[in-house]
Amino acid sequence: MPRPCSHTPCLRALTAATLAAMTSGAAAQSPPQQVVRGPVATYWMTADTSSGLGAMMGGGVSGMFGMMMGRSPQGPMRTLDLRLGSSQAPSGAPQAEHLIPPTMQMGPSLPLVTPQPAQSVRRAEPEPEERQLPEGVERPKGRMLIFWGCGPQVGPGQPIVIDFSNLGAGAPMPRIASREVRVPRVPSYGASRGYGEWPNERDRQAVAVQASLRGEHQVRGTYSPEIRFMVDRHDFMGALEIQQARTGAATRLSWAPVDRATGYFLSAIGGREGRDGGADMVLWTSSAVQDMGGALVGHVPPGEVARLIREKVVLAPAVTECTVPAEVVQAMPAGMLTGVAYGEELNLVHPPRPQDPKVAWEQQWVVKLRLRSTTMLPLGEGMGASGRRGGTAPAATGAPPAGDAAPAGSPSAEGAPSQAPASPVGGAAGAVEQGVREGINTLRNLFGR
Repeated sequence: MPRPCSHTPCLRALTAATLAAMTSGAAAQSPPQQVVRGPVATYWMTADTSSGLGAMMGGGVSGMFGMMMGRSPQGPMRTLDLRLGSSQAPSGAPQAEHLIPPTMQMGPSLPLVTPQPAQSVRRAEPEPEERQLPEGVERPKGRMLIFWGCGPQVGPGQPIVIDFSNLGAGAPMPRIASREVRVPRVPSYGASRGYGEWPNERDRQAVAVQASLRGEHQVRGTYSPEIRFMVDRHDFMGALEIQQARTGAATRLSWAPVDRATGYFLSAIGGREGRDGGADMVLWTSSAVQDMGGALVGHVPPGEVARLIREKVVLAPAVTECTVPAEVVQAMPAGMLTGVAYGEELNLVHPPRPQDPKVAWEQQWVVKLRLRSTTMLPLGEGMGASGRRGGTAPAATGAPPAGDAAPAGSPSAEGAPSQAPASPVGGAAGAVEQGVREGINTLRNLFGR
């Protein structure tokens, strides 16, 4: 009869043998990792819908002239951006085209042109050795006021105030929260052996208002495998139309749900005349937590949108209103509001993944179709027609002195609205341009952006 294992060396040996047996058994049971190669070609389609001033400015000279004459913004505008990148070099002259369905109403195909190096390659500007204003640049006057959140009044700790005159070499960097947004890299000329894009110098036709992406698509060229795919449910999104209405000293924003939107994000930038001849630059976002929102005005993948909704940065798709707090309205009597409705994505890969993990997955091409709907309109009184403005309360006196943000809970913040400027050309509207220009230039110099 074997003796029991009770002494320390014996126990150690038994434990090691047991762990080795368990590890080898687990390794034998785990499936082999599948080898993935490619893709050879990557094709991105970016389909946007813009409304408000964004659509008007996209209308060129006639649209801008109409805006200056006080006409309401035109209907929504659709834009399309196509980019084909390949790991294969072109055989001969680079040529590629996208054969489009008749529903796009843009002819049989769109040329994907390889740009000249001077058009695509930008030399990176050297990073400044010290975060200070360049020599010969006068230190700007004014401040930046940062607000966030929806509601009649702002939350605690607002606004964050950055005094431009106190920033420079040796000054502490302001702590401004801005969450990282993980976005895949877009195909580009410098990162691909074969590359083509649309629009380009050969074809810049406008996308028809009634255009639809639904139907059969084919992409072919001298540097990529043939790409064939079908678009069914994913199409241009509807317009994001925001209405404004004054509720006391705050401004209520509301909108109809955009079909298949995955979330919403609002931001505003503006200004007013400040102290000592300077101007205040005011920033506000709809995020419930402090966030500058710099990366959120672009395309954000659905997975990232869902994460940002959980983190209370992005508004859920069921939300259809947001109130700009009274303190923001008083600090920014004139500004520009931007709204984003994030859309779904269509992601395709060919050939499909083999079910047998022992068979390598040789990807020939991948297609990504991403959707978004945006709007831009004046926020506040005295900025001209927005095209979607609700009723407003009469302007009243009681605004805080220029250069001082109204404290949370003050009578002026909770009671009458701030006095509106008499003209969109001067006063607060003029401070928008001055404050934004000085604020952005200062931040670029300080943060190296």
